[in-house]
Amino acid sequence: MAKLAEKTMPAVFQNRVAVFGDRSCVSYKKDGVYTDISWKEMDVMVRNIGAFLMAQGVKKKDKVAVFSENRYEWWVADLASLSIGATDVPIYATNSSEEAEYILGNSDSKVCFVGTQDHLDRVLKIKKKLPKLETIIIFDQLDKKKKGVVQLADALKEGAAYSKAGDFDKRVKAISPEDLATLIYTSGTTGNPKGVMLSHGNFASNVKQSVNDFQDIVTPAETFLSFLPLSHSLERTIGFYLPIYQGATVAFVEDVSTTLMEDFIAVRPTAMVSVPRIYEKVHAGISSSVADASPVKKAIFNWAMKTAAKNVPYNCQNKPRKGLFKKRYDLADKLVFSKLKAAIGLDRLKIAISGGGPLSVTDAEFFLGMDLKIYEGFGLTETTPVTNVNLPRLIKPGTVGPPLKDTTVKISDEGEILIKGPQVMLGYYKNKAATTEVFTKDKFFRTGDIGVIDEDGFLAITGRIKDIIVTAGGKNISPQNIEGSLKASRYIEQVAIIGDRRKFLSALIVPTFEELNKWAKKEGIVFTSEDDLINNDQVNAMISEEVKKYTRQFARVEQIRKFRLLSSEWSQATGELTPSLKVKRRVIDEKYGTEIDTMYADE
Repeated sequence: MAKLAEKTMPAVFQNRVAVFGDRSCVSYKKDGVYTDISWKEMDVMVRNIGAFLMAQGVKKKDKVAVFSENRYEWWVADLASLSIGATDVPIYATNSSEEAEYILGNSDSKVCFVGTQDHLDRVLKIKKKLPKLETIIIFDQLDKKKKGVVQLADALKEGAAYSKAGDFDKRVKAISPEDLATLIYTSGTTGNPKGVMLSHGNFASNVKQSVNDFQDIVTPAETFLSFLPLSHSLERTIGFYLPIYQGATVAFVEDVSTTLMEDFIAVRPTAMVSVPRIYEKVHAGISSSVADASPVKKAIFNWAMKTAAKNVPYNCQNKPRKGLFKKRYDLADKLVFSKLKAAIGLDRLKIAISGGGPLSVTDAEFFLGMDLKIYEGFGLTETTPVTNVNLPRLIKPGTVGPPLKDTTVKISDEGEILIKGPQVMLGYYKNKAATTEVFTKDKFFRTGDIGVIDEDGFLAITGRIKDIIVTAGGKNISPQNIEGSLKASRYIEQVAIIGDRRKFLSALIVPTFEELNKWAKKEGIVFTSEDDLINNDQVNAMISEEVKKYTRQFARVEQIRKFRLLSSEWSQATGELTPSLKVKRRVIDEKYGTEIDTMYADE
């Protein structure tokens, strides 16, 4: 195929296949060993699945859902669907049958790719309620074939034999940047999710905008590690389409819940995209290990961390270290940093993106001090998602950086962040009222976030409008910053600040039980369950000191007067978190109403 104008990701992919051919495009775990798939091999699969879909009668603008965990087959399904002009509809791998039913039904999906037997079972459970869903294709091999379900291996064979396979290239060329590429359903904290309509032009623009400042850093030699859900727009754009654009390789984590750290060590990525929770976990894990180390090792580590703190400005501003400090840092690196990075598979890491929520300054500076580049950015599903990101020449912890090229960011009179740029969505699917509501008269997208812009044009997020707590005294408080600070404690895993229309702030806290168990045993506390721990006076006294320690920088009205410890971790499965790990505050308020009321019994 002749070189195509790079206005769509299918066109970009075809151009890169022509350039990189036999080089590794993706890598996946097979029998415990990472195995490469070349650009040419990926293209053959993409074309064959595209041909299979055409043979099934999938036309331009038809909807094709993908319900799976991260794997190379997700890429194949996505690129095949988009290449023939269809619109794909990602579904979080963790979604329930009922959540999948709403997305499949609302999107009018005609085909659904599923990853595993479990995903298949969830779709088959609600299949009768989805009259427009005609074909289900499963990535895994089935022990026993099922009627109406096609195995990917069989779909590949059927596609290879399709008589009109030449139509694939015609469809790729026929795609317009204005055409609808995907419907990504927002994991809203209340009500049914809305289908965000993103065009081919949205994706191509956002990839080019994102590459603009990192052109010389992200090269074809990079190896990305993919673990953030591909259903998440951040992974889709920056962990999938951007590596394709740059010709880099992407390795897939086998299982996020069990093999993440093992796969980090096996792959030793040079680039990664993550939400803050992963950085928090790694930081907490290191701190925990040090707490159990010998006094000598602990002293060396603490000295190295003081050195790291002094190194933050050098790393953030790309300044060379000189003189005595350079010698001190080199020694700290030799004794601690290099060994630490190698032990967790980060010794080759050149670029790490953090998005999807606020990264605490404490966590950011921990990594920046060791010369790891953590670039915090900002965006929403509705903006494809990236609008802002810190720069290679200047990182400001606590900010999300300046706007990308061709993006205008301004603050409304009410303090809301407003966005205009080529990455902003077409609108919400089948929801004109919501679309109209979310745009200003001059066509700026209302983010729902509150922020400030500094003298260098760097944006800092200070809260989310719908999460703002208005106390009984009329004070407006953003809970996210307080929650982020509290989670810096090694003993606090999750936290939700309470206080709307109340006289003071309180908190629901899920402890880090692994750390709490260790502490309790050292203190000689007898316990047989987590309930014993959270009801123990000594434990509550210790957590009280942690709360004071990590919130002392906040104003008096922002101090936590009371808290309750909870014995169960919040998750998507239990309803308190969205698939992107944001707290559903309304669910928390309802589910823990009794616990909240006891904290305000004296009011």
